[in-house]
Amino acid sequence: MKNLIILTILLFSQSIAAQKYFTRTGTTHFKASVDAFEPIEAINNSSSSILKVDTGDIAVQLFINSFQFKVALMQEHFNENYMESERYPKAVFRGKISGFTLEKIKKQQVFPLLGTLTIRGKKKDINTTATVFFQQNKIKLLSNFSLKPQDFNIKIPSIVRKKIANQINVSINYELLQKN
Repeated sequence: MKNLIILTILLFSQSIAAQKYFTRTGTTHFKASVDAFEPIEAINNSSSSILKVDTGDIAVQLFINSFQFKVALMQEHFNENYMESERYPKAVFRGKISGFTLEKIKKQQVFPLLGTLTIRGKKKDINTTATVFFQQNKIKLLSNFSLKPQDFNIKIPSIVRKKIANQINVSINYELLQKN
């Protein structure tokens, strides 16, 4: 009987420790606008993410061609000329929310977010913060960071270089549900 109780406790503790939260409908938004010109921005509402709550490990994947622009021609140029989304169809982030625990997110908390972002086969270390909190049985994760096109070998033709910002501002807004 004693062994059965110990085995039950071990199995239960492993299932708690292996809890994961995920989304397939995360929002990733970017702005590459320069004030004097037409806004360059897009949104991707199908970013996938998984968070291991016992370790704070997080992985995000999104398909480049899922970014939606207000101007169709801008979207076409983005996919064909800049991102080459047929050749490099997705972006991936693998990282860790440092110091993360479920207990800490009962109220809104800011954590360091460290990891590696891969776009167009090029890797870039990301060091930012994430605001994380628990809301309606979901983990809400918000973050902002900046990227430079040259970090990913994205070539901007000289004819439009002044219309595109040197720093691309990226913001994420994910609501993660518990994965059973």
